[in-house]
Amino acid sequence: MASENEARTAREEWGTRFGFLMAMLGGMVGSGNIWRMPYTTGQNGGGAFLLAYIILLFVIAIPGLMAETALGSYTKQGVIGAFKKTYGRGWSEGFGLVVVVVTIALTSYYLPVVGQVLYYVAHSFLLTFSQPGFESVAFWNEFTASPLLTIGTHTIATVLVGGVLLFGIKRGIERVVKWMIPLLVVTLIVVAVRGLTLPGATAGLAFALTPDWNYLVRGQTWIAALGQALFSTGLGWGIALTFGSYLRQNDDIPLGAGIFTAIGNTSIGLLSIFAVFPVVFAFGLEPTAGAELTFVSLVSVFPQMAGGPIWAIVFFVGFFFAALSTGIVITEIGVSTIIEETRLDRSQTVLVVCTVVWLLGIPSAYSPAFLGTMDFMFGNWGLPLATLLIIGTVGWKIGPERLRVIELNRNADVYIGSWWNPVIKYVIPLVMVFIMVYYLLTNIAGSTMQTVGGVVLMTVLLVGAVLVMRVVRQRETTNVASGGD
Repeated sequence: MASENEARTAREEWGTRFGFLMAMLGGMVGSGNIWRMPYTTGQNGGGAFLLAYIILLFVIAIPGLMAETALGSYTKQGVIGAFKKTYGRGWSEGFGLVVVVVTIALTSYYLPVVGQVLYYVAHSFLLTFSQPGFESVAFWNEFTASPLLTIGTHTIATVLVGGVLLFGIKRGIERVVKWMIPLLVVTLIVVAVRGLTLPGATAGLAFALTPDWNYLVRGQTWIAALGQALFSTGLGWGIALTFGSYLRQNDDIPLGAGIFTAIGNTSIGLLSIFAVFPVVFAFGLEPTAGAELTFVSLVSVFPQMAGGPIWAIVFFVGFFFAALSTGIVITEIGVSTIIEETRLDRSQTVLVVCTVVWLLGIPSAYSPAFLGTMDFMFGNWGLPLATLLIIGTVGWKIGPERLRVIELNRNADVYIGSWWNPVIKYVIPLVMVFIMVYYLLTNIAGSTMQTVGGVVLMTVLLVGAVLVMRVVRQRETTNVASGGD
């Protein structure tokens, strides 16, 4: 029994610093950058949205990721365990449950997107997009109208993710992301260079880089930029917290979760913009096409490019690597949490989590409209709630100065000064709450359902999770007192 308990409590660690950096980048860079960021940019004013996004990236996401990673390294626990170690057993563990529920909800509609990319990868190799008479809209509609295809690809994506997770941190996640992420960067550079050399491509750059100042006073722009900053960096998903718990004593949090995040995430996000918008404008396509921008608009362009079939393969393979690596990383959050909170081993947990995510993802796989609603509700409201709980715990329970000294600057090559303390304690919570309240006030009349729905979602998540954990812990205490197992 002693050896079994020892085996269960022994926590895996990253094998190398490079593996940790690639895993952090793999968690951050995925469909959020390549699928979500271009269409969200197109819908919210182009350059104005990018300006809001970059401001929030450096004001909220980068310092916040340092805090979330340091919290994981400090507690050496998964999401619920980190809150338990900080607050003690009881209702406050519900804060961790909120993060887990939000991440599982996000994963449930993310894996169908991975399946969509896989379908396009297969057809890029079959040269479908360069066939005479190919129609991208009809192709997309045929795919989304077929439950066999959408649910089938969602199933394959879930199996692939589960297969990698069965091998654990070092032999599974680390081994895969170390070659996936560098290959993704190479493919994006190739496609971006080709896009920028197309006639008329400069109009796409102008759209992406020239702010329309009218958009910067709109609540929609800022709530979308906030959601994108959290979605594409992974802040609030529990990724940084979980990965931080696997850090070794000599790993560098400011470098991995700070500078590398800023440079890596922003660079790949801009590469995606350079890969998409020059092509969209060069061929007179609509930049506000929405979630279909990548799957419909770009596919219609590849056949018109010299060497189009090759560019299609390169682009969708890179896209698939990004999407799959993020799918692996975010599914690990639920896996690591359940392993810690139950008696299941990794194989059993991976099977349970993947089955739950697969079942929850079927509606999103079946209906693009349902997927869009899930993305708006959990991306723009669920993630900010989860982020506020993590940052609030560091800022007001543990104390940023304590975490900065004990964890953040331990063995760090980059020293983080005391400026970080007020950013965590005051700036991030105030800026996030201001954006959400501003959005509520400016949009409640025009989009009542979405606005009220977001508030209801946050309330139900928070109250429900706290009550669930309170009941669970009370029952455990009662069972122990009565001599039960």
